[in-house]
Amino acid sequence: MSAGKILIVEDEPKIAQLLVDYLERDDFTVSVLHEGTDAVDTVKSEAPDFVILDLMLPGKDGLSICREVRQFSNIPIMMLTAKVDEIDRLIGLEIGADDYVCKPFSPREIVARVRTILRRVQQSPAPQTDDIVRYREVTLQVDKYECSVSEQRIELTPVEFRLLHGFMQRPGRVFSRDQLMDICYDDERVVSDRTIDTHIKNLRKKIEASADRVVIHSIYGVGYKID
Repeated sequence: MSAGKILIVEDEPKIAQLLVDYLERDDFTVSVLHEGTDAVDTVKSEAPDFVILDLMLPGKDGLSICREVRQFSNIPIMMLTAKVDEIDRLIGLEIGADDYVCKPFSPREIVARVRTILRRVQQSPAPQTDDIVRYREVTLQVDKYECSVSEQRIELTPVEFRLLHGFMQRPGRVFSRDQLMDICYDDERVVSDRTIDTHIKNLRKKIEASADRVVIHSIYGVGYKID
């Protein structure tokens, strides 16, 4: 039984074949495109469970493909980049990718990340409305600015609440500090990275006092995400 269908869009045949070999060894069904021209149509027609997408592609680049796919699908997308500094640019563009991996990479790590993201996506979420947002043991009552963790009420500041709400709306997504500033403050005030780090530190301490796992993770040089 297939573990899922993976579409790889990668113009370097050796890299694409390496990913195919490791993913198929882990029981995934894999298809490959070596240019970006037909990528969006292939996502529509084949309905894969996951897309691994190179940033620089002939025909149509990865950024454009990701943006177009996000107009009709929330399918998990992993972006492959050739340079470390491109990751900051990807994050800043808010293209909606679920993960970012820099070349060269470990194919075993790619498979592990794919499995982790698919497990998260395939989990059946608890019913929720616009006023109630749940993720694992954390529940937000948005209209009342109330938060509970493992059914224990915790007190958050308005900024901490908005931060957590932003994370919970996109579990697994990495947010840069600039994006978190936009979530926290709607009056365009200027705050430092250290201010965001302090809010995250305080929020993490409050949540993890009641949670049974680390909830908010630091991604070195990039930002933060909820696991």
